[in-house]
Amino acid sequence: MEQSKIEDLLRQMTLEEKIGQLTQITGDFYSDKAEERTGPMSQLGLNEDQIMNIGTVLGVVGAAECKRIQGQYMDRNRLHIPTMFMGDVIHGYETIFPIPLGLASSWDTGAFKEMAQVSAEEASVSGLSAVFSPMVDLVRDPRWGRVMESTGEDPFLNGKLASALVKGYQGEPGDLQDHFNKVAACVKHFAAYGAVTGGRDYNTVDMSEQRLRDVYLRGYRAAIEAGARLVMTSFNTVGGIPATGNRHLMQDILRDEFGFDGVLISDFGAVKELISHGVAADETQAADLSIHAGVDIEMMTLCYMHTLEALVESGAVDERLIDASVLRILQLKNELGLFEHPFRGADEEREKEVVFSEEHRAVARRITAESLVLLRNNDSILPLKESQSVALLGPAAQSPDVLGAWSWRGRTDRAVTLMQGLREHALACDASIASKVRTTEERCDYFIPTESVVAESVELAKRSDVVVLALGELSTMSGEASSRSNIRLPKGQVALFNAVHQVNPHIVVVLFNGRPLDLHDIEAADAILEAWYPGTEGGSAIADVLYGAVNPSGKVTMSFPESAGQIPIYYDEDNTGRPYEQAPNEKYVSKYLDVSNYAAYPFGFGLSYSRFTYGSLETSGNGFSTEHPVTISVNITNDSDVDGVEIAQLYVRDLVGEVVRPVKQLKGFQRVALAAGETTRVDFEIEENDVRYVHLDDSMHSDPGDFLAWVGGNSRDLSEPIRLHLE
Repeated sequence: MEQSKIEDLLRQMTLEEKIGQLTQITGDFYSDKAEERTGPMSQLGLNEDQIMNIGTVLGVVGAAECKRIQGQYMDRNRLHIPTMFMGDVIHGYETIFPIPLGLASSWDTGAFKEMAQVSAEEASVSGLSAVFSPMVDLVRDPRWGRVMESTGEDPFLNGKLASALVKGYQGEPGDLQDHFNKVAACVKHFAAYGAVTGGRDYNTVDMSEQRLRDVYLRGYRAAIEAGARLVMTSFNTVGGIPATGNRHLMQDILRDEFGFDGVLISDFGAVKELISHGVAADETQAADLSIHAGVDIEMMTLCYMHTLEALVESGAVDERLIDASVLRILQLKNELGLFEHPFRGADEEREKEVVFSEEHRAVARRITAESLVLLRNNDSILPLKESQSVALLGPAAQSPDVLGAWSWRGRTDRAVTLMQGLREHALACDASIASKVRTTEERCDYFIPTESVVAESVELAKRSDVVVLALGELSTMSGEASSRSNIRLPKGQVALFNAVHQVNPHIVVVLFNGRPLDLHDIEAADAILEAWYPGTEGGSAIADVLYGAVNPSGKVTMSFPESAGQIPIYYDEDNTGRPYEQAPNEKYVSKYLDVSNYAAYPFGFGLSYSRFTYGSLETSGNGFSTEHPVTISVNITNDSDVDGVEIAQLYVRDLVGEVVRPVKQLKGFQRVALAAGETTRVDFEIEENDVRYVHLDDSMHSDPGDFLAWVGGNSRDLSEPIRLHLE
């Protein structure tokens, strides 16, 4: 539809109809069963005419249901404006990939884009037009439950992965018209939700404007520059003002500085929560604050519907403000092709072919294997040998709880468990090997294993060459509203580990979890494989890595602390006047008395079955400027007899700045495939704009002077630095 026709449609709308477009409710209100429909309607005080004028719908399932609701809606809507279906597709629709924190461990923008493409295809054919992803909240506190949805602690990597997701969901500009393969992406949660105090969900965020802009806003901006058509507000305060009513955040920064011209939607109930925050006395004031902040869609509360009409009549709200929001919503619907094709990609027959297809499951298995991180491998206990007898033990050994807390449409009954994955691998090799993978008859409890399970586990461990011990968190222990003050393994799991270790020290721990954990209770393990919540094909992908069919290449994107007392812990901390690294044994430096400053497993860390060595750095010159970048080169050798993939990482430090600069910052990374014995030259380029940062006056620019640069396999184990000069 042409823009002039969109504007003409807006002119025909009544104020009540406009306000309806600014409201989102769940699909329960459109149920074809009276008892399911009238309950929600009476609870929120909606009538039939109102629900047939509401602009967007949340959480409807399946092509047939979306088509039924849309057909009913279009028949009843006076101007035949289609509604739009949105849903929580975070890391897969029905084919579930690893949680985003796990996906990030692949450091593979191509894999991120491919995951989003698969998700978009399944979601669009099932009737959805928009998904609530990517989640771009930078997180440095693993106690926060929603860290599982994030890509970790680094602004640079965060932005690259967010951009890849947006392009995977939406394609290039104009591709949203592709009804069968593309959906609109919604960036969340704006802003700085990952910095909540104490790692406690929904809590306060308190930081300087300089840090907000320089560290926490970079990922959102990258996603917006990639073309994301929606942004979701966060639950937290920023600068003492809740984000959903924060005009400075939403208008001055998001709209004016970042140039975002898409749709801004609140999180679930966040507009009315302005009352609970204490910045609004009632629904009227909550609506007034939110509409002036630029929130276009109120999700699942009715402050707009109850009060905006009166606010316009009183002159407190200019109707042109509402018109601007409605126009953005209509334009998005037009970009999605909904006016010409109100059912869009929803197709029941194609849905059966596409959703959870063998092709998509194969993609998930491959990408999941890339996301696994080998944290420890003493004496090369891994990969397992097919001649070895294996005791598969622990609470996650047979559990289908591998999808994570945000797998809205995922089905655990179709997920591959670790036990299934190991046995299927063994059968594929030799039917006789399957009998060498044994597990307990009784399921093991996550918290307090029964005496019989412990006894049977010990007996199996005695009779096996190797123990694979599957430990971690239930999916309900991470995700929204699942913050933890204690991020150690449950005591019952530690007791099981100790009991098994007494009879068989050859233990490979496989971890299923949604956050970095304090792992000092299992220091005696020979190997630790971080599997995260690996998704639909988790068991198969883990078996591929454990038996060496796939060489692990994942590296963590969030530091694992030695102790929870170090939190927040992250690699790119600011330098201090009494730096720990220069004199760790001195008393009067910035340190703890009872633990080091270092992470147990630092940002960028991950082992391989290969062994990679780095040569000395070379540069195209010692100086760089706006017009002349500098190239940093290094030879990397696979000094082993196993083909592998190394993730080479470039770090830079600005030695003198107006604002204290971090001790190092990631500025580049490359996935490098190396055959056994192969050496290859890897080049990184540094430009002036790579070292820009936010100054005290909020301007973004660089400071001339000296810089250090390193290359290595993680943020701790790096080459000797080279010195560069910015002219």
